[in-house]
Amino acid sequence: MRILITGATGLIGTEIVKQCHNQNIDVNYLTTSKSKLSNADHYKGFLWNPSKNEIDEECLKDVEAIIHLVGASISKRWTEAYKKTIVLSRIQTSQLLFNTLKNTAHQVKHIVSASAIGIYPHSLTNYYTEDFNKVSTSFLGQVVKQWEQAVNAFSVLDIAVSKIRIGLVLSSKGGALPEMAKPIKFGAGAAFGSGKQWQSWIHVQDLSSLFLHVLTNRLEGIYNGVAPNPETNKELTKAIAKQLKRPLILPNIPRFAMRLVLGEMHILLFESQRVSSKKIEDTGFHFKHYNVQSALEEEY
Repeated sequence: MRILITGATGLIGTEIVKQCHNQNIDVNYLTTSKSKLSNADHYKGFLWNPSKNEIDEECLKDVEAIIHLVGASISKRWTEAYKKTIVLSRIQTSQLLFNTLKNTAHQVKHIVSASAIGIYPHSLTNYYTEDFNKVSTSFLGQVVKQWEQAVNAFSVLDIAVSKIRIGLVLSSKGGALPEMAKPIKFGAGAAFGSGKQWQSWIHVQDLSSLFLHVLTNRLEGIYNGVAPNPETNKELTKAIAKQLKRPLILPNIPRFAMRLVLGEMHILLFESQRVSSKKIEDTGFHFKHYNVQSALEEEY
């Protein structure tokens, strides 16, 4: 089997590629950088430039499915210009893939796209399943709504569509965890706000396995990419400190302080989404890391 991956050199993509090769799945991938091109039979790179609507159509040769991960990081200050970049990086890439498939002979039968739990509204009490249909009015909620709509379009090409709503990805190699661990290592760690906000997390290995589970079992629809046991921000902060053997002595960090430092992006630290993993578990998927301590022990 050969698949095409966008975002293959990112945090999640790198782990998915590794697991593909362990399962004898060959990978084509798209990159904007000539220096990242590989020509190995099991790992072939192809150039694209979504902002200029350019793509090497050879990337689709012998490809049966696509894993679509690419998107600008949300962990940079949200200026008005960067907010446009966040949206366009998801919509333009999806539209370019769609138009290429529409106008090129191909064998693609399935697309599995990244999405995000930011689509769910902030709540300290709700327990979100995939059929919850109200969308958060936050910037992130609206980004994810547009992203999913762009991916839904592939169904008119008789391509099965799956979307993985990703939570907080735990990996020491990137993403949120190193940033959360940094102040704790220096004795300056603390929970944010009340600390009661829910953070639905998943270890990067489990998330990558989940993508391949959906792909290889041809599961359509929406699946939450979160582990079975969400944690509050307070408990997650305590768990990281315990794993790093560092004390937590500072009071909780007030919201206004983080708003001053991070601007609108501060909501990433204060939004609460308690999200269910039951739907993916009911398909036979088994998590390696059910609790956060297990995930942290894997990383530190």
